[in-house]
Amino acid sequence: MIAGFKRRFRPLFILWLTVMWIMLMGELSWANVVGGFLVAAAIVLLLPLPAMPISNLSIRWGALVMLILNWLWDLAVASVKVAWLALRPQDPPKTAILNVPMRVQNDLVLSFATVLYNLQPGGSVTDIDIANRMWTVHVLDADSPDAIENEVNNVAELERNLIRVFERG
Repeated sequence: MIAGFKRRFRPLFILWLTVMWIMLMGELSWANVVGGFLVAAAIVLLLPLPAMPISNLSIRWGALVMLILNWLWDLAVASVKVAWLALRPQDPPKTAILNVPMRVQNDLVLSFATVLYNLQPGGSVTDIDIANRMWTVHVLDADSPDAIENEVNNVAELERNLIRVFERG
């Protein structure tokens, strides 16, 4: 029992949750500090999260900076593309549901990939087959085979960048 308590007790996480609580309440007061601390302590001690799957992960900081810059550029390009698709004087584009294989080995990196892909307009991951490492992706613009191939290539590029940043080769 005591060993489990020691393993679950994370003072920095409790502090971070307390700060988030105060920000959520929008006012710095003793009541919010104490209430936030009690809520944070209850969350950490009574609702323990599983250990993060971080084995075989190492961060390559230069590659991470490049990933962020590339992702921001892709975000801008995708936003302009989706805005054009919405504003152009034509019928809406055909959409598609694609199965895209993923090569990432770590579940945490797979979740990072999913979040990064879903935050960009133009497509979204609708299902993840973890056992087979397969995404089901809804693509907004699938008017041509080239557009579909381009989207599959975008997923593959995101995957390569995440592997370069996080996974040991």
